[in-house]
Amino acid sequence: MPVYALVDANNFYVSCERVFRPDLEGLPVGVLSNNDGCFVSRSAELKALGVKMGQPFFETRDLVRRHKVHVFSSNYALYGDMSSRVVACLHGFTPSLEVYSIDESFLDLTGIGGPLPAYAADIRARVKRWTGIPTCVGIGPTKTLAKLANHAAKKALLDPSGVCDLSDPAVRARVLPQVPVADVWGVGRRNAVRLSQLGVTTAADLRDLDPRLARQALTVIGERLVQELRGLSCLSLDRMPSPRRSVAVTRSFGQPVTEWDTMRQAVASHAARAAEKLRAEGMVAEALHVFVRTSRYRPGPACNDSVTVGLQPASADGFVLIAAAANAARRIWRDGVPFSKAGVILTGLRPADRVQADLLDTTDRAKAARLMAAVDAVNSALGRNTLVSAATLGHGWRMRQNNRSPSYTTRLADLPVARA
Repeated sequence: MPVYALVDANNFYVSCERVFRPDLEGLPVGVLSNNDGCFVSRSAELKALGVKMGQPFFETRDLVRRHKVHVFSSNYALYGDMSSRVVACLHGFTPSLEVYSIDESFLDLTGIGGPLPAYAADIRARVKRWTGIPTCVGIGPTKTLAKLANHAAKKALLDPSGVCDLSDPAVRARVLPQVPVADVWGVGRRNAVRLSQLGVTTAADLRDLDPRLARQALTVIGERLVQELRGLSCLSLDRMPSPRRSVAVTRSFGQPVTEWDTMRQAVASHAARAAEKLRAEGMVAEALHVFVRTSRYRPGPACNDSVTVGLQPASADGFVLIAAAANAARRIWRDGVPFSKAGVILTGLRPADRVQADLLDTTDRAKAARLMAAVDAVNSALGRNTLVSAATLGHGWRMRQNNRSPSYTTRLADLPVARA
């Protein structure tokens, strides 16, 4: 029988901040989304104050001030690097691992000798000791049960150890009735409403549902969930990430953008960053999508517009994408409208070595590729944005990041200093 474990970091973004600010342990801490908009990570203390996931920051200003909440702007360079360190630590416990998200990984523990809860406790202890990140571990004979066990570990449905093992059917019989069906991996609130019409309100109810009814309600995914909750593994580890279907770079503005030059700079910067991501994966794009929008919270004229243009031949050249994005944005630009957000999305991705050449193309593509490789090499060695296109210069559109912490692990200037 297979054995899976799901290792999930607790309040991951907050935990990353606390690694370098241990004085924040036990205090209410929150991390905001891009542009300091909404809460995307909350400490247990902040949750206890009633702040919800996704709640806009402006709605909580009085509460934040009254309870002296420590609020951070998102620092994704730090969080991504800390995630890589956690995954590197987990690789020491199994050769078979699936990185499910920035703060979650599935481990194949099939064949591990000894008590599994003790092994999971060792995982938690080593990750905490090596990275400073607290985790919970859920164990089960299927990925769905491992995910549910992790939920039980976080909620301390059985005990406060941070580990829950659902390999034993008797233990599952105690836990599944306590878990709302909406909290089962793959269900969600909308499908939970549909299942409630069938009398299914808990994970135990879903386990006991006729698989044919589950298929009718939730397609084949529902039938698969029923089997997984019964202990029959239907989902294997995905060791190789699926190839990207698109690359998106979107940002909210620090202040409304009403000038075309500022919008052009923002869109150019997004296109350049998207092209950089493409080249890092050896891909090119066949189409480019640009959107602009106004804030739904601001009175006045509203606009939510977009345009898609083809790229012939497919490209990851930053200069080509910058020009295409600027031309596309100009087509949907409206003078005097206070835009709050813009984005560039690249689609139709394919490997760079599978591009169909254009007989009418007069550009020296090999020379352009060498230029992009040189730019990437410089930026890799000396830091991102050391070399940039002049079209991206300008800061009037930049996001608000008033409370961003240092990039402790990715910038030499931000390395923490220990003093005796």
